[in-house]
Amino acid sequence: MMRKETGKDKLLLVDDDVIFSEVLAQALIKRNFEVVTAGNVPTARDVVSGFVPDYAVIDLRMPGPSGLELIPELCKLNQAIRIVVLTGYASIATAVEAIKLGAVYYLTKPTDADEIVSAFHRDKGNMEAAVTEKRTSLDRLEWEYIQKILADCNGNISAAARSLGIHRRTLQRKLQKRPSQLG
Repeated sequence: MMRKETGKDKLLLVDDDVIFSEVLAQALIKRNFEVVTAGNVPTARDVVSGFVPDYAVIDLRMPGPSGLELIPELCKLNQAIRIVVLTGYASIATAVEAIKLGAVYYLTKPTDADEIVSAFHRDKGNMEAAVTEKRTSLDRLEWEYIQKILADCNGNISAAARSLGIHRRTLQRKLQKRPSQLG
């Protein structure tokens, strides 16, 4: 990446958790980034009209559109951008989609600024990544499947519920469970 006139690379941080964003932004500023934050996708779209980032950290699940929607827009704005998706609601489906859309890495919360900065520069896979012997629980498989259907429906809960053949409120209850709460 080419350094700007300030000597700092521009970084967009999009997360609806205000305290987390403030803490992470300060940590990234200490690592020589010029950081601009947004609490949701529409605000991030407004921000990038006058701020073209070199890097982005995007939360997956926020009120309104998913962070996944922002990835192609940022890639179109700057083809060399390095995007890390950061989420507390990880799933295989969303990880695959994030990478296919243009993110360079996908991290689960909690994480720290050093791990995020390191992820920006991970260009190759890790053949030594741990492969678990533990089978995936039925609850976790259900969560993964719901996430895939939700991604296929572009985040539309009503459409996903229809596709799954369940009531919208039932789907909303299932989505409120964090993956760590699932067996």
